[in-house]
Amino acid sequence: MAKDLYSILGVSKDASEAEIKKAYRKLARKYHPDVNPGNREAEQKFKEISRAYEVLGNKEKRRLYDEFGEESMQPGFDAEKTRQYRQWQSAAGTGGFDFGGDAFGFGGSEFGRFHSYEDIFGDLFGFGGTGRSKGSRGTAMKGQDVEYHMSIDFLSALKGMKTDISLRRPQSCSTCNGSGTEPGTTLMPCRACGGSGRLEVAEGPMHFTQVCPECGGHGRVGKPCSACGGTGFVEGTETIRVTIPPGVDEGSRVRVAGKGSPGTGGGPPGDLYLVIHVKPHPFLTRKGDDIYMDLPVTVGEVLAGAKVEVPTVDGVISLKIPPGSQNGRILRVKGKGVMNPKTKKRGDLLVRLSVRLPEGDSDELRNAAQVMDRYYKYDPRKDIRL
Repeated sequence: MAKDLYSILGVSKDASEAEIKKAYRKLARKYHPDVNPGNREAEQKFKEISRAYEVLGNKEKRRLYDEFGEESMQPGFDAEKTRQYRQWQSAAGTGGFDFGGDAFGFGGSEFGRFHSYEDIFGDLFGFGGTGRSKGSRGTAMKGQDVEYHMSIDFLSALKGMKTDISLRRPQSCSTCNGSGTEPGTTLMPCRACGGSGRLEVAEGPMHFTQVCPECGGHGRVGKPCSACGGTGFVEGTETIRVTIPPGVDEGSRVRVAGKGSPGTGGGPPGDLYLVIHVKPHPFLTRKGDDIYMDLPVTVGEVLAGAKVEVPTVDGVISLKIPPGSQNGRILRVKGKGVMNPKTKKRGDLLVRLSVRLPEGDSDELRNAAQVMDRYYKYDPRKDIRL
């Protein structure tokens, strides 16, 4: 049984978005592969955490997970069809099949948008309106989406970047052009359906037919392709150029259209989703769209005031330190923070002054310190009480 996603993050089912994000970041820092090099257990735990946050950190995915559980996370999941199927199961359990009435919630003789029993069950159980089985060679079906976890440095996350990644993924077989049949082979009647192209299917009290999944409804099959074993796909490596937009954060997902698994039956490929993990920076931290920096300054610079050079994402700027600034004072530089990927607005840079005392052990330095002590007009520890 799959582990509950809320349990993986250590939060309750009624946890707020902020609580979920906080729990994810705490666990991600603890189990990040860069922090635990070579630790397979930590790597697996990190993947579980990322998967849980991918769902619970998204309002729509979380809503579906709360309603359908693990089933909602399967590729190609259709919430509406699943609800209809559950309604059908409920009706089957109570003997509630009255196709002249409204047992399915479809009034009238046409069952709403369905025009036959086969249309109803075909839509519920994965057979298209024509009765074709999803995933058969004759049905166009979009390929599955693929996830790729990648780590980038802090500044690349702020500025954005372009990079090449190599992926091992299924590709359409060039020998049979994805048909799964050996080129030039003689077609024979399908043994599964006897050449009719259709199979009888029984679901509950109803009997209907579907397109044969072996021959895709053609009724005839050929020798499986020797290159792909009849699947129509072969494993290959592809190098992809991807663009990471400015402002991505830990856990951000970047979509690369059409670079997921190939589709079947002429269907389009799925998408590739890059799950971003940001490496920590030695003296920069991020809170929302703001960047915090600890800036070392001298005693003279905070006492007398000064202009100092400060590196930013956009280059070096000149920052004015007001006279009499205390250690730990924060100076705000507007518009020098993170570019928000959605609003396209910049946050701020907040510079925290960190006074550094001169190093040395001389009489002159000690005398200077004693002179400075005379200018304290209060006990700096007067508020330190337990």
